Amino acid sequence: MAAEQFQFPPLYQLGYVVGDIENACRHYEAVFGIGPFSPPAEVDMSGAVFQGKTVETKIKVSFAQLGAVQIEFIQPVSGENPYFEYLARNGDGIHHIAFETEDMAGAKMHFAKLGIEPIFYQDMGFMEFVYFDASEVGGTMIEFIDWRKPKQE
Repeated sequence: MAAEQFQFPPLYQLGYVVGDIENACRHYEAVFGIGPFSPPAEVDMSGAVFQGKTVETKIKVSFAQLGAVQIEFIQPVSGENPYFEYLARNGDGIHHIAFETEDMAGAKMHFAKLGIEPIFYQDMGFMEFVYFDASEVGGTMIEFIDWRKPKQE
């Protein structure tokens, strides 16, 4: 996929980083009527690459649908990750916008041609994600997610 032909897929997700995930879920459900949120789950992301080095890190996540867009809350738990950095710099807020893709190589190539390297990524087997820092203009990261489809036998 050539850079000039790259098309962003439809918006898939708004990712918020929060200091207290349980409180964020309760607040969005009660005040905005968004939810229900999934029960917060701890995710071990050890083996992810953050700023060029492999890290041991854990987060908590919770999800809700708002029409066609998924709302994700992320609370950093331990280790090095972009979420701790975001909280320290900004407090709670929108950390990233995410796009679902089946062409992760094309997305990476598009940003590479622009001179933008991934800052956080991992292939978890069932899915692969990659973050690009687009915060200079707009204040958010861009994430691409490739949900692996089970192979048909």
